[in-house]
Formats: sequence, structure tokens, C-alpha cells
Amino acid sequence: MNIRRRKPFHDEDAMASMNDIMFFLMLFFLIISTMANPNVIKLMLPKANSSEQLAKQPVTLSVTADKKYFINTTEIPLDGLENALQAALVNNTDPTVVLRVAENLSIQDLVDIMSIGAKLKLKMVLSTDKR
Repeated sequence: MNIRRRKPFHDEDAMASMNDIMFFLMLFFLIISTMANPNVIKLMLPKANSSEQLAKQPVTLSVTADKKYFINTTEIPLDGLENALQAALVNNTDPTVVLRVAENLSIQDLVDIMSIGAKLKLKMVLSTDKR
């Protein structure tokens, strides 16, 4: 007695659930990649009995709404601004300038100041108010 199937048996892979698995993996990696910040390194810093902060004093460059320029509290004309900045930062190893510019000045005024800083290779930080 020979029992055989009329149609030969073909092995089939169930691929319908593979789409669901791939979708969940993609969703998982997208969520994890937005949470992970590769630029953060968590360190446990050593403790000390006494603490001393060595804060460097940045030079403050203020520009009023009527385009008056001040280095710290001294008023400087625009044409002498480059020389005054160079003189104020002569003994500073890491020259940093904090820009305090009135909000109603044009972008061109800010670019003019920043081009002077770029020429002197200064770090410039724009000071803003919280709103």
C-alpha cells in the first residue's frame, strides 16, 4: 500500500510576521537614537576640601541703540574699536568677548563687530535676555 500525497509538500516560510518585527525594531532604534546624546560623558568628579574658582574675566563689549560702543565701561569710537579690543585682551591667554547688543540694531552692525573679532581671533559670545 503506497500512500502518497497528490500534491508534493513545499516548505513555506511565514514572512508575514517579519514585517511586524522589522517595523518594531526600526521604531525602537528611532526612539533610542533620539534619547541618546553621544556628546555627554558622565563623570564622577573627585571631591576637595577647599574649592577655588579661577574664573577668567571676559571683556564686555556693549553697543547701545544709538550705536555707542563700550568696552567694559569705557566708551570707544567705532574706528578705534579694533585697537581698543586688542589692548584690552593683550595679557589674556584665552581671549573672550561678551557681546551685549541692543535688540533694535541691524544684523549688519553685529556682523561688523564680529568681523573685527574674527580678524583678532577672539571668542565672541552673544549675551541675551530670558523671555
